[in-house]
Amino acid sequence: MANITTTGFATEAVAVTPHDSNALSSPSALYVGVGGDVVVTMANSATDVTFKNVPSGTFLPIAVTHVKSTNTTATDILAIG
Repeated sequence: MANITTTGFATEAVAVTPHDSNALSSPSALYVGVGGDVVVTMANSATDVTFKNVPSGTFLPIAVTHVKSTNTTATDILAIG
């Protein structure tokens, strides 16, 4: 059997509870289970960004440190890392 490596692939997924000040354990991409708006702090910025009308079942290939509770309407969000 060939050796299989996971370099470049996500190795964990953790449920996210949006919170205005609690940071994720490490910068992560996101999966949105139920669509809506997602307000995040990008990994290299202190400015909040709103992703509007993200459809259900969407992967957001972005690196974020926070998923904010204020104005985030999407649910069932996973941090992928």
